[in-house]
Amino acid sequence: MWDWIVNVLFQILALIQQFAVDWGLSIIILVVIIRLLLTPLMIKSSKSTARMQVLTPKIQEIQERYADDPQRQSQEMQKFYAENKFSPFGGCLPLLIQMPILCALFTLLQHLGDYFDGETFSFYGILPNLQTSVAATLPQGFGVAAPYVVALLLFAVLTLIPQLYMSRNQTGAQAQTMKTTAIIMSVFMLFIGWSLPAGVLLYYDVSSAWQVVQQIFVTQKVIDKAKAEEEERMANAPIEVNVVRREHKPRPHKKK
Repeated sequence: MWDWIVNVLFQILALIQQFAVDWGLSIIILVVIIRLLLTPLMIKSSKSTARMQVLTPKIQEIQERYADDPQRQSQEMQKFYAENKFSPFGGCLPLLIQMPILCALFTLLQHLGDYFDGETFSFYGILPNLQTSVAATLPQGFGVAAPYVVALLLFAVLTLIPQLYMSRNQTGAQAQTMKTTAIIMSVFMLFIGWSLPAGVLLYYDVSSAWQVVQQIFVTQKVIDKAKAEEEERMANAPIEVNVVRREHKPRPHKKK
């Protein structure tokens, strides 16, 4: 199953290379194609995230109300999701769908030499060798390694920016948690990217830059609109009244 995804991406990259000439440019064009194809999924995920933010207070209310009765809590949660036609996994599904594509692309870029024999993989002289890494070029001197170090730093920074931007949609402890997680992930990316081929770094840098632009000009507007629509729907929804019936106790009989 995995191999056929890699082979499809290989055929697409080979087709792009026929007219793009430069391998770095071919990778950038491939990023654009994949990002355009995944845009509908990202928009769907953003809408689901926005709805979740609006529904969270009600979900927390149900959890607190039935904290001592897990079975009843689960039933009420399922009822709430059904009434609002909402799936808590709706925001994750699009990401899960695209993960095999992204991982297959990483595999292809890491083994370009195995798929294209006798080729020189470079990006217009900016990155002379897309198959080498920062770890491999640094012993040759900083002058040689500099463009690869820049690609690595972008690898970390462009991981941080989207997460920080998304934290703006959260409040309180949740927002702080997202910021802390983003910083930790960025540092972790430096360790991961240290030995990654420059072609993978180029792909990730361009893809992440696309994501940042998309968040500012598309995703945020989608989230704001979806939140407004959901808040209006919740405001106009019928008010649920919980009627608690008192137990009827028989009246005491008067003694004769």
